[in-house]
Amino acid sequence: MTDVNKNFNRRRVLLSAATLLAGTAIMSRSAWAVTRAEIKSRGKLIVGIQAANPPWGYVDAATGNADGIDADMGKLFARELGVQVEFAGLEVANRIPALTSGRVDVLFATMAMLPDRAKAVQYGKPYVANSICLVAPKATVIKSDADLAKLVIGVPRSSVQDTDVTKHAPGATIRRFDNDAATIQAMLSGQVQAVGGNVFYAKRLNEATPNTYENKLEFTQLYNGPCSRLEDKEMNAALNAFIDKIKANGELAKIQQKWTGSTMVDFPTSIEGVPFVAR
Repeated sequence: MTDVNKNFNRRRVLLSAATLLAGTAIMSRSAWAVTRAEIKSRGKLIVGIQAANPPWGYVDAATGNADGIDADMGKLFARELGVQVEFAGLEVANRIPALTSGRVDVLFATMAMLPDRAKAVQYGKPYVANSICLVAPKATVIKSDADLAKLVIGVPRSSVQDTDVTKHAPGATIRRFDNDAATIQAMLSGQVQAVGGNVFYAKRLNEATPNTYENKLEFTQLYNGPCSRLEDKEMNAALNAFIDKIKANGELAKIQQKWTGSTMVDFPTSIEGVPFVAR
């Protein structure tokens, strides 16, 4: 091969590589953001919620429709944008991948506002409070972290419960399940002796077996927020304006009262490590 041909082939390889990189950059930029115009043109907002975690987000067995706090939030936000809503039911571990890959436009998916998560998604302002607790039968004596080492404890995989129980019960046997429903079922079926749960776990367990379960320890007080993709300033601004509006007009309080029996609109104005506004 002549030097001329070698140089030509080298330039062709470099050009192809540069074209590939440029294409990747364009694809990455397009994956970062979805505009209101694009959503309007499509005619629907695609919202990620949890598929089986009442009363946060779930599919109603009778109707087949998405329901819960997060479903109501998604419906209201779609109405604010003037489009229909389509829900994607997600497991705990695939919520962030569904958003960052472009499968969904936003998350209203019981997304506790945590610094590690804020590196992957852009949170908006908080819209509901939550707490992470250890839940067990009333007859089980648990007064401190020291009592956890002897237990078999269930948690939803990759959840805040998983993190908290792992931290507070290093000697325990921890069994990880795909979602909240499976974790609760594990408690009811005797696969585990306790579960790391959210604020509604004891209520759900007692609906199945009345007056049997209680919160033993509280690990973390949390707030849930909506999520858009990092650097998606337009969607982040729209979500924050929406949260402000429904706080002011009482619609947020109605959703909370409907599902939790109480209302809360005074949320923290900042959470360390979790910016509410896209940079």
